[in-house]
Amino acid sequence: MRELQFIRAHHLEWRERPDPSLQGPRDAIVRPFVAGRCDGDTMPIHRHVSRAMQFGIRVGMIDPVVATICGPVPFQGPFGIGHECIAEVLEVGPDVTGLTRGDFVVVPWAVSCGDCLECRRGLTAKCATTRTGTLAAFGFGPASGPWGGMVADRLRIPYADHMLVRLPAGLDPLRVAAASDNLADAWRCVVPVLAARPGGSVLVLGGAAQSIGLYAAGLAVAHGAEVVDYVDHRTERLSIAEKLGARAHPVAKAKLRRADLPARRYDIVVEGTSTSAGVDLALRALQPGGICVPVGYYLPPGTKVPLMHMYANDATLKIGISHVRPVLPDLLDFVARTGFAAEEVTTLLADWEDAPEAYRAHTTKLVLHRAPLGA
Repeated sequence: MRELQFIRAHHLEWRERPDPSLQGPRDAIVRPFVAGRCDGDTMPIHRHVSRAMQFGIRVGMIDPVVATICGPVPFQGPFGIGHECIAEVLEVGPDVTGLTRGDFVVVPWAVSCGDCLECRRGLTAKCATTRTGTLAAFGFGPASGPWGGMVADRLRIPYADHMLVRLPAGLDPLRVAAASDNLADAWRCVVPVLAARPGGSVLVLGGAAQSIGLYAAGLAVAHGAEVVDYVDHRTERLSIAEKLGARAHPVAKAKLRRADLPARRYDIVVEGTSTSAGVDLALRALQPGGICVPVGYYLPPGTKVPLMHMYANDATLKIGISHVRPVLPDLLDFVARTGFAAEEVTTLLADWEDAPEAYRAHTTKLVLHRAPLGA
């Protein structure tokens, strides 16, 4: 079968790898037919970072945990890339009871069992059963397991009844192309907090977390936030934020200053710049008791936070990888029921065959598609 592999910066190829097969009675084989490019994938694609990050880890400028996720030379190709997809079920093991051939399903980016203590606590990205290191995940290379990338002809999914979440009837797969990661990540940033604080105010600092910030802004509007302000330097993203109902605030540079932010305080700030300066600004933009959720990569081991200000303001910094599987049923039901237009964030819809070229595009959100076999 074919798999899209990252070779090096600016270079991806279709390459052959062995077809996966059922290895246990709870496995399933699926065929991805919609795939989204995660915000984080653009860093190694657009920049030569592998050797620089290896050096940074060696001299203490980059946290060594990066090596446990992406390898001792982070993002060193070749490896199968991609960890957002909608797939069609092709085959199931004898103990799989909730899925049948032809079902359309979301495949979460992190591999989990559903039964261990971490999974029962909702920490499915830290599953004790599937991890041999920091993560068990699609699309990050061998350091995160043997799962390969999702832009492939077939995937083996263990614990399929737990892992795979069927799409509601009538829901367009292209609408939820990013449900495996970025859309679900945005959901966990704003929806639970707004449920506890109806009508709360939300600020999104856009940037490196390109699509996550936009999904978060749109979901905040759709869940009744009184104010949703979106700050960014990219015209493309500002326009999408406005389409989703947020108030767009253009700035001149990617590096934000306090003067760039609206003159108010917020219940929630989604920090998407992937900078320590952004974290500082986000925390200082909270109203008393507010919550800051960073969603980017913070590579330096000594990222500073204004602890005294947080203490005085009763602020919460909630940071961590996204645990997608627990939120998927509610997320998919919400999108199917309300018609939330998540596809507005897609800025490039490309044919599956064009993946090597399309993946290199400098655009906010790439989605690949091809016809399902049952079409």
